[in-house]
Amino acid sequence: MKDTAKSPSKPAVLSLAQLLTEQPAAPPPGWIEPGLLPPEGILFVGGEPKVGKSLLVANLALALAAGQDRAGFRIPAARRVLVCQFELPTPQFVGRLAAMRRSVGAAADQNLLVDTRAIGHLLSAPQGLSHFLHSARQAAAEVIVLDPLYSTHDQDEERYALDGGAVSEPVAVARCVPGGADRRASTSANRSAATKIGSAFRGSSALHAVGDSYLLLTRPSAHLGATVELRFQFRYAAPPEPRLLQLDPQTLCFSAAGLAPSQAAAARKKVEQEACDQGSDGPWPTGSL
Repeated sequence: MKDTAKSPSKPAVLSLAQLLTEQPAAPPPGWIEPGLLPPEGILFVGGEPKVGKSLLVANLALALAAGQDRAGFRIPAARRVLVCQFELPTPQFVGRLAAMRRSVGAAADQNLLVDTRAIGHLLSAPQGLSHFLHSARQAAAEVIVLDPLYSTHDQDEERYALDGGAVSEPVAVARCVPGGADRRASTSANRSAATKIGSAFRGSSALHAVGDSYLLLTRPSAHLGATVELRFQFRYAAPPEPRLLQLDPQTLCFSAAGLAPSQAAAARKKVEQEACDQGSDGPWPTGSL
């Protein structure tokens, strides 16, 4: 007779001594460093329309699939990435990826996958949730990109507002974990992007409760000569300094353009620039006191 006895399950209550023995010597590295996509984490990318969110996320997805650093972010290893995007027809989206692909070659070709039937499916509906879970399993995806997030659920449920009245359309990037895909996907369906970065994002507390990192794209001052400024908020770690990125319009690839000046330094620069524009007839004394 076959022995059907099961081994005893691990106790749910453990002592501190037991927990310390199971603690890794060092925390596992993030999948996009520094800390942008932590293990088993969810990243939300937001900003006003046409600021470059989808382009940046596509850059990161391609780099993650290729295992190559991009735009000042370090990618420790290649991962299988499933992109569910709802804005562009598939041929146009593939054309965008083809332009970016020139910088990485064929390294991402087998790891970057696209759900060509994502449009019209809602995570908040059982049929839509089943579609995305099936796609993730079919792709053996380690990371899922939802772009834009509001297209995955009833748009009357959630609205996204950015300071100044512009509309923000968050993009969600979630790492898949065995046995946790259903929870992550269903949780993402009921979120809108909320972050502490200067109160830039406003949305449901439910979304903010499950996000691990938030990335805000803003348009920098013209004198900085950059395309976008990135600001960060991490739930469990101090965020890095804001940084600047430059977009190559031919390859559609972002590259690092240095750190963004602090708000105080930017304010001083603006005052100095206004003074220079006004010339010697401006409010600043030009003679000796």
